[in-house]
Amino acid sequence: MKYALLTLALLTFLTARLAAQERAVSLPPPVFDPPPASDGRQKLVVAGGCFWGMQGVFQHVKGVSRAVSGYAGGTEKTAHYNLVSQGDTGHAESVEIDYDPKVVSLGKLLQVYFSVAHDPTQLNRQGPDEGTQYRSAIFFSSSEQEAAARKYVAQLSAAKAFDATIVTRLEPLSRFYPAEAYHQDYLIQHPRAPYIVYNDLPKIENLKRLLPDIYRETPALTH
Repeated sequence: MKYALLTLALLTFLTARLAAQERAVSLPPPVFDPPPASDGRQKLVVAGGCFWGMQGVFQHVKGVSRAVSGYAGGTEKTAHYNLVSQGDTGHAESVEIDYDPKVVSLGKLLQVYFSVAHDPTQLNRQGPDEGTQYRSAIFFSSSEQEAAARKYVAQLSAAKAFDATIVTRLEPLSRFYPAEAYHQDYLIQHPRAPYIVYNDLPKIENLKRLLPDIYRETPALTH
């Protein structure tokens, strides 16, 4: 028990230290944040590196009922981890976010995406992961989503919010394919895995630090 407590304390300390080092930018909310075209729950599909961390971030956002790791940009035939990992399927590791627009808006989700969920200036890579399957991309499913994303990128670019050019791609969503079961809730299930501790837990801390108004302690699990 004593060893377990010491280990947990060390992980907490390292996470806090890494959060300060992890690239996160305090961004203004989008000026253009349109209401959804239809009532009820909405979905947004985004990509930006390994889906473990992206899923973990949005699971801690108020108004998100479910965030599912998966694949977008390719075909059903190649929507499998061992194939996507080769980098030539057209797929990107993505997350489908199911949210209540009465609680959290599309614009606020985009603010989380660009601010703490990933670095939108890294081309076809994110942290230690390289390849087109780790590209920064928003897979829009409506004209409202496309317009909101394009205008926010333009807003951030004009404000020189980043030191480098935003390389996030805007791609029409044909279909989202959920990833294998063992990828779901991975960050929650494996909080002490070195990859998670170093690359992903700092993102959760940055969300809590930079956007405390929409942060929630208890994550929305897929199972």
